[in-house]
Amino acid sequence: MARVEAAADPGEAIRAFVAGLGVFAEPGRVVFRPLTGGVSSDIWLARDGDRAVCVKRALAKLKVAADWRAPVERNLYEAAWLREAARLVPGAAPDIVGQDAAGGMFAMAYIPPDEAPLWKTELLAGRVDVPFAAAVGTRLAALHAAFAREAGMAERFATDENFRLIRLEPYLFATARAHPNLARSLAELARRTATTHHTVVHGDISPKNILMGAGGPLFLDAECAWFGDPAFDIAFCLNHLLLKCLAVPDRARSLLEAFEALSDAYFAGVDWEPADALQGRAAALLPGLFLARVDGKSPVEYLTCEADKALVRDAARRLLFSPPTRLNAVAHTWAKTIGADT
Repeated sequence: MARVEAAADPGEAIRAFVAGLGVFAEPGRVVFRPLTGGVSSDIWLARDGDRAVCVKRALAKLKVAADWRAPVERNLYEAAWLREAARLVPGAAPDIVGQDAAGGMFAMAYIPPDEAPLWKTELLAGRVDVPFAAAVGTRLAALHAAFAREAGMAERFATDENFRLIRLEPYLFATARAHPNLARSLAELARRTATTHHTVVHGDISPKNILMGAGGPLFLDAECAWFGDPAFDIAFCLNHLLLKCLAVPDRARSLLEAFEALSDAYFAGVDWEPADALQGRAAALLPGLFLARVDGKSPVEYLTCEADKALVRDAARRLLFSPPTRLNAVAHTWAKTIGADT
């Protein structure tokens, strides 16, 4: 999970919530430490000896430079996604320990980094585990398939407005305002995504939200959960493997291998709709999300060099003007752009 900071006071609401969980024999002895790394919630580690839980409370204004606001009700859908994911695909998400729906918070099992390292940390350190990338693809497809088969999910996760505010607006529409010549293409990607409804989408399938558990990938941070287009999840995740080619350039080829392994494993499990149709949507969407991580409301923090940003913009523009229909075409274009195809 995120980095643990020094002990601090989380406030009366969180202290009272933790005391009422029944997890700690002496709640007054619990030590609270903030967990950093996210921008959308207050996250606390509550620990007394060997017992520990992670508490998450959604923020109305996200911790980014841009003015990015979102409904705190998303915390309810995140808890619902975590519960359902753990039930439908055992081991796919941490257990929910308790929830305060009115207070907009829940507690889940805390999994320490030595038991399940964060995939993002491993990738940025240059440790690219291609079989694990394939396991991410396999498990994500299993989740999408299970949610698609489950009755009542369309109604339970009818969060179209949340998804627009949390994902489509800060990524695609904000990027369109920065690139008026691409606005029509980006708006069409947003429209198609918003109007496609096949299964429950996690909405933030990123290496920063995936733990490398002993039993396979564990997914966190599902506050964007929505019954919609699974192309968003697969494109969102693959996007990060492309971007990290600039952060750890000596591992670019391995990252591109991980991209292929994840994609292949995911589409091997697609059975709720024609795989070619889903791949076409994901391939077209990926360049828009790629550009958004430079010029949208949530740029990746590890791309600070203007030359690197220019590479992203160049590849994204070419792909948006001539939309691909296969994900390997996106990877090939990016490999040529950064010289990793030789």
